[in-house]
Amino acid sequence: MIFDTSFVIDLMNGDRKATSKLNELIKSGEPQLTTVLTVFELYSGLERSNKPVQERNKIINVLGNQIIIPLDGEAAEKAGEIDGNLIKEGRMIEPADSMIAGIASVRREKVLTRNVADFSKVKGLAIETY
Repeated sequence: MIFDTSFVIDLMNGDRKATSKLNELIKSGEPQLTTVLTVFELYSGLERSNKPVQERNKIINVLGNQIIIPLDGEAAEKAGEIDGNLIKEGRMIEPADSMIAGIASVRREKVLTRNVADFSKVKGLAIETY
């Protein structure tokens, strides 16, 4: 299961539902996966933070147990297809979300997110929330 940025941020902020979901996944042996896009989004937010040292520590702590999946050529192609089709349909989502969806699609992984509204626009993408 791939952790979307919303889930990772909720973990960083100590959200009870996110923490409970993480504990459930750990107990079931589910690998903790996230993408380079989430890393990008977290560090972009860090640069805009009023508390950069505190936020950097949160990022390092939460990413420490996660496997970070790159955006490879196959996932980039799928992400471009997803993004282009959604724009054509007038149901655009953030490009980073299209890329996360592309990675999840080619790896046949679910996306764990609080952002169900956007990810549910992607046909055939398995989504889980908390």
